[in-house]
Amino acid sequence: MAHTERTNRRGRLHAEHREAEGIRVVTLRGEIDHDVQDVLSEALLTGGGAVPPRIVADLAGVTFMDSSGINVFVAAHQQVSSADGWVRIAGAQPSVLRVLQLVGVDTLITCHPTTEQALHHGL
Repeated sequence: MAHTERTNRRGRLHAEHREAEGIRVVTLRGEIDHDVQDVLSEALLTGGGAVPPRIVADLAGVTFMDSSGINVFVAAHQQVSSADGWVRIAGAQPSVLRVLQLVGVDTLITCHPTTEQALHHGL
């Protein structure tokens, strides 16, 4: 299991990733906005080298997300979908989940209450 950690220079977003059953699990804590969209994109897509085909983003520790984060998730979804992969969101707090639902991202990227459920969805 690989484990890396990255925090943006202002400390507003903390990202860790690990591999579980061949799936990149990215655990995020803090706020996702325009200032940290590059940190988010790197954590999802390039944190361990090659672009992973399957990604679970654990948002339990994310307290705020604006359209910048939505754009990164949609771009990640498009990139991995072209390689027959997927992105799933897990553990989003009610305020973050509401943003995902308002813009319809939850119809494109499945949202699960826990990381465990996201990892085993459809098995």
